Amino acid sequence: MNTKNLLVLPDNLPVPEDDGACVHLEGTNMPAIALASTSGSKVNPGLEDGMLAVYFYPMTGRPDAPPMVGWNEIPGARGCTPQSCSFRDHHSDLLGLGAKVYGVSSQSPEDQKEAVQRLHLPFELLSDSKFELASALRLPTFEYNALRLIKRLTLIIENGVIRKVFYPVFPPNENAANVVAWLQQNKA
Repeated sequence: MNTKNLLVLPDNLPVPEDDGACVHLEGTNMPAIALASTSGSKVNPGLEDGMLAVYFYPMTGRPDAPPMVGWNEIPGARGCTPQSCSFRDHHSDLLGLGAKVYGVSSQSPEDQKEAVQRLHLPFELLSDSKFELASALRLPTFEYNALRLIKRLTLIIENGVIRKVFYPVFPPNENAANVVAWLQQNKA
């Protein structure tokens, strides 16, 4: 079995550049699109009241899967597991600041359920496998081995309106701490 440590980021990861692909998002209303959740239900972040921290990520790797050739060389691709674990580790801080957390990728709910169990995530992951939300918001995507994947970004949504966009997100393991700091500084 080929094991790898998905929790550790290599030192030489390329830093993603801000290509302006998310400048249109702040102040935008979240579309009312329900996504399959790891809880088995559908979740519609656009219709939820209160504050949400919704992080988008390309895909969580699996320790038992073969290495993804060239993945580390794609700016912003590597780090989905550390990003998810950072939101897990800061979950109580985020809840204390009034923010509910969701993670979103284009992976299947089955793959996401495996990640929730393995990583002990205390929040739901949502599957945008049909790119309904990503397309409605015009989120940036990239291709890898015939897969279309959503680039890493985080939205702070308040009562259905996007208040803050973190893009590009780097390093991914500091994303949740940056969200906590922003929420502390921008309490309504």
